[in-house]
Amino acid sequence: MKINIKKLPKSEVEIEGEIEADVFETYFNKALKRIGEGVEIAGFRKGKVPENVLLSKIPEAQILGEMAEMALSEHYPKILEENKIDAISRPEISITKLARKNPLGFKIKTATMPEMKLPDYKQIAKKVVSEIKEEEKNTDVTEKELEDTIMDIRKSRAPKIHIADSTPLQTSPQEGEAPSPSEKAGEEVKPELPPFNDEFVQALGPFKDVPDFKEKLKENIKLEKENQAKEKTRLKIVEKIIDDSKVEMPEILIEVELDKILYRMESDITQMGLKFEDYLKHLSKTVEDLRKEFRTDAEKKARLALVLNKIATDEKIIADPEQVANEVAKILEHYKDADPERAKMHAENVLTNEAVFQFLEN
Repeated sequence: MKINIKKLPKSEVEIEGEIEADVFETYFNKALKRIGEGVEIAGFRKGKVPENVLLSKIPEAQILGEMAEMALSEHYPKILEENKIDAISRPEISITKLARKNPLGFKIKTATMPEMKLPDYKQIAKKVVSEIKEEEKNTDVTEKELEDTIMDIRKSRAPKIHIADSTPLQTSPQEGEAPSPSEKAGEEVKPELPPFNDEFVQALGPFKDVPDFKEKLKENIKLEKENQAKEKTRLKIVEKIIDDSKVEMPEILIEVELDKILYRMESDITQMGLKFEDYLKHLSKTVEDLRKEFRTDAEKKARLALVLNKIATDEKIIADPEQVANEVAKILEHYKDADPERAKMHAENVLTNEAVFQFLEN
């Protein structure tokens, strides 16, 4: 097989080549058989039509098209392997020569994993961690934070009161006399808060009494503050690494991230009981408008994925198989129709990324 590989911008390659005539011809009978399995001809059982009858009924162009598809689906993976091409997208295939007893000419365009030049990420991580101030490390919960959270919970459980928009029919106040609260049109009346006692906290969850609730709430607030501090540090580290990295982003990776963003958005809106089309009409926007708006975010996500993948490869960081198995079991328990293989890939990706972040933090 003759092939010529040309590098294109944005980490794409074009593979141009020919499969020799005698090799291409070997696919003729296979292609005819495959087409014949789906052809129905009066007087013959499906899949049992004789070859000479098939040849009289099926156009040669259809057979040639099937031959080309079969030949390339077998030879394309070999081309990638032999030429060490790390393809990351579906190939765009165009046939340049197609005739019996002739070579099969083709052009294939595909995106490849881009070459990346990372900065000294260990040094960047070390610097970011060393610059964290003591007050930022402090995740102790103050009495005020605890009381404010309790107040928010009580407010969220208070009964809703609807105020009439019109002034009640009452005698007008005397001159110089201020109107009573009930006379003010549409004035906001603060709802009465439920009492904060054992009965209240027991209704919220498995809490024995007020002290038990306060202790568990304090632990929860502390955990949330620790997570926020950790996320802030991680964000600083990866943003600096991404800014100092040299990589030519393949368009396909940005498009994949855009698909994910829009899929999540559509799912959230559908769960709210709205139609995505109606939501777009309300915004006076099209899906294409949203893709343009979210493009920068999608590119950042794609860059982050590449950076984390590169660090994991360079440092030989892999997800713990036991943790992966546990995570897959949880996914399949919550999503009964999930594909186990995709669930495994997702779990491996999430846990490997977590391991990379822990490596950088340490």
